[in-house]
Amino acid sequence: MNLIVVVDNNWAIGANNDLLFRLPYDLTVNFKGKTLGKTIVVGSNTLKSFPHSRALPKRTNIVLCDTGETFDNCVMATSLQELFEILRDYDSEQIFVCGGASVYKLLLPYCKVAYITKVNASRIDATAFFPCLDTLTNWANVEQSQPIIDNGYEITFNKYFNNMPKQF
Repeated sequence: MNLIVVVDNNWAIGANNDLLFRLPYDLTVNFKGKTLGKTIVVGSNTLKSFPHSRALPKRTNIVLCDTGETFDNCVMATSLQELFEILRDYDSEQIFVCGGASVYKLLLPYCKVAYITKVNASRIDATAFFPCLDTLTNWANVEQSQPIIDNGYEITFNKYFNNMPKQF
């Protein structure tokens, strides 16, 4: 299983259920390029933050939500156990965890690859954070792009590997 996320210098990922940065290149080339035609796993708040609160097109959208809510064109899982049962029907290399913070935290140990877009900026209004993979002994940054500018921000694309992913 993979995950994909944008972080700032402090590994912040959001503020009040919204993204910290608008990065059109990252969104279209990186996120869409990696997840199109794949399976994405999100929490209900993340799904609600998508355009029109709808499933992302041309992807299998699986939503982890224990409140009983349902969303059109989504596969619903009400528990971690149910999510893992559902995910067993999919190729784990084609699964991308896409947020939010609680879903990332819950599924990070099961991910083998993390695609991290790092933004060279710090947002003091951040309310959601991602674990700093640079301090976790089982994660290694194995690939980093040259910096580019996206909507006025310097960003790099990083690929981390987990050398001890848990099985689900």
